[in-house]
This record gives sequence, structure tokens and C-alpha cells, in this order.
Amino acid sequence: MATTDTGAEQLSIGDVAGRTGLSVHALRFYEREGLLVGPVQRTSGGRRRYTGFDVDWLLICVKLRESGMPLADLKRFAELVRHGPGNEAERLQLLDAHRQRVDAQIEALEDCRSVIAWKVGVYAEHLARGEAGGLWDPTV
Repeated sequence: MATTDTGAEQLSIGDVAGRTGLSVHALRFYEREGLLVGPVQRTSGGRRRYTGFDVDWLLICVKLRESGMPLADLKRFAELVRHGPGNEAERLQLLDAHRQRVDAQIEALEDCRSVIAWKVGVYAEHLARGEAGGLWDPTV
């Protein structure tokens, strides 16, 4: 995963939305729900200012959510990271449990793909022989 410059880079909420694929609404939700590891800085006018570190963290959050991590687990992970060193074993446990769930989902999808590939083969074979009539025909 590519990282951004975590230095003094200051990004607007629109910039971060563009870099992460999250909507402005979703970014505000992530902030309200405590899913960020640090407070979002504000300009004197009250506009949110994000850093490259925030973008890197959000990109991880996006992948965890896309892979089905429950919101409660993501909140717990963010909380652990915010608390700093000393809880790495709990972070590992949380991430490993999620990885196991993802592995199980991948296995189930591979089983589904196998059945679909078999069925595609059946139809392709029948069509190639010109014998497709009657395949799963409810009128027969």
C-alpha cells in the first residue's frame, strides 16, 4: 500500500474524499464515530484540515470495512491505536480474527465459483453440440 507524505501536508475534506474514495458525509461519520486515530485539526474558520497520516489511516479503514470488518471492531481498533503502545497483542488478536473471517469468506466464494464454473461448462458444452434445448426447462 502506498503511503502519503505524513508531514505538514494540510488537506481539505474534499481532498481526503478524493484520495480515499469516501464521501464527505462518510468522513464526517468516521470522525463522529471515533474511527480516526487523532483529532481532525480545524482552521480558524472551523474547516477540517487533514494530514497525510489521516489519509493513510483512512485507507486502511476503507479496506477493513470493504472486507467486512464490523464497525464495532473498527472502532475498537482505532481506540487501541489511539491509546498508543502497550496493546499490540489485542490489536493483533482483533486483526487476526478479522483475517480468519475473510479467509472463510474467500473459501466460501471459491466454492461458489467452482459450482458456477461447472454450470458454465455444462451450458457451453451443450450449446457447442447444439443440444441446449431442455436445459433447466420448467416446461419439460
